[in-house]
Amino acid sequence: MGRFEGGGNAVQSAIHQLRQTSPALFVAALVVVVLHLALGGRYDLFRDELYFIVCGQHPAFGYVDQPPAVPLMAASLYKLGLGAWGLRLPTAIAAGALVWLAMRFVRLLGGEGLALGLAGLACAIAPMLMGLVATLNTSAFDPLAWTAIAYLLVKAGREGDDRALIFAGLVAGLSLEIKYSMVFWMLGLTVGLVAMPERRILLRPAFWIGAGLAALIALPSFLWQYVHGFPFLELGAAAKGKNADTALLPFVTNQLFVMNPALAPIWIAGLIAPFVTKPLRDLRFLVIAALVVVVIVRLGHGKDYYLAPLYPTLFVIGAVALAPSVHRRAGKVLATAGVTAAVAFSALAAPMALPILSPPALEAYIHRLGIAPQQQERSFKGTTLPQVMADQLGWHDFVRQVEVAWNRIPASERAATAIKVDNYGEAAALDLYGTGLPPAVSGHNQYYLWGLRGQNPINVLSVQDDVEAMRPYCEHVTLLGKTWSRYAMSFENGKVIALCRGVRPPLRVLWPQLKLYS
Repeated sequence: MGRFEGGGNAVQSAIHQLRQTSPALFVAALVVVVLHLALGGRYDLFRDELYFIVCGQHPAFGYVDQPPAVPLMAASLYKLGLGAWGLRLPTAIAAGALVWLAMRFVRLLGGEGLALGLAGLACAIAPMLMGLVATLNTSAFDPLAWTAIAYLLVKAGREGDDRALIFAGLVAGLSLEIKYSMVFWMLGLTVGLVAMPERRILLRPAFWIGAGLAALIALPSFLWQYVHGFPFLELGAAAKGKNADTALLPFVTNQLFVMNPALAPIWIAGLIAPFVTKPLRDLRFLVIAALVVVVIVRLGHGKDYYLAPLYPTLFVIGAVALAPSVHRRAGKVLATAGVTAAVAFSALAAPMALPILSPPALEAYIHRLGIAPQQQERSFKGTTLPQVMADQLGWHDFVRQVEVAWNRIPASERAATAIKVDNYGEAAALDLYGTGLPPAVSGHNQYYLWGLRGQNPINVLSVQDDVEAMRPYCEHVTLLGKTWSRYAMSFENGKVIALCRGVRPPLRVLWPQLKLYS
């Protein structure tokens, strides 16, 4: 049986453990937080951040494409009036917390000194991990949550601490209210535990208490999905066709690049060490869990960042495994060279993950280096900057161009005119930044469920790729403008802004045809 303490004792124990934590761990975490906060407001809001804010302004237990936590968080933070910087406070804290947790995990495994430094540094400077927390998004908290659950399961196994299993359930439940991908990690961990002697954890009542707690926390969001016909599953099937189908070799090569090639020996050691190093044999279930997630992501044509939450745990295991080999002179030379190379590579890659440079300077920097980010979706082709940057740019230009077109419509016709756009980024930008505009309508994701938003239009000001596609549905079409912004996503440029007078049949009849879950 495991060890379980009452609520008061558990809190006291947690406080005691925090007090025992070396100040150096907190300092390292604080440095990471400050770095991200210093850069958090340099660009505009990201496409998804705009959408999250508008979703959160319509509180619900769930949305077509995500659970409720991040939208509600985004809308609340937006009210503070701190702009992009304010929205990114939670992700900056998550970045620092991950570094702190990784080092705590190292100590749980018996590592000290160099192992602490390697794990903490890897989690702080891996380009993909830096980029994930550059904006408020549903993936930003995955590395912290997945690593926390791994840590707690190992703690429960090694120390017999039942509280850790209950806390793991709490983390899983909260994470499921942020992003459903936690299901992949839970599935992988279950397979790993069943396959290894650590399956005895599954026999402990505390494990099932934690599992029940996770289910209870996640229940409202899953009930919302059930009531609405599980739109997230429909969206997931559509995303498989939308995402680029990258062959295995380029996919692996890109993983090496986005996680920093110089850090690869650490996470590769993390994959191998539990099978060859006796003190780490109880961690084999974590490696099996990671491999299960890799298979799921590959079968689903997942994007490169879908695997990012796996790496911190592998960094921790690898750092603990490699540190003892550095006692000899040759090992010290290799370690010094590896750390230097890792820092240098991440310094070069950082401007493509974080808003360090202005857009013109970043464009020149990318050309000078002669590299381009791997396209994660077919529609990204032709975009000048990495998506994490490009999707923060051009929104005010887009809104101004739509406003100019709107103001060219006779005032007497505007009350009977709706504004229809292709995607949730465009719709949310108009809703948040527009002046004197009606609520935007779109068939994309949650906007589809919101429908015409109280409007019954006769005319539609439409922003779309092809004006000719409008003509069969309009009595008359007038071209009023086009979209353009130098550093926006390429598919946002060159769209027509056209007035469709006399929509036929009425937009409320056409609405089911406009549904786009992607």
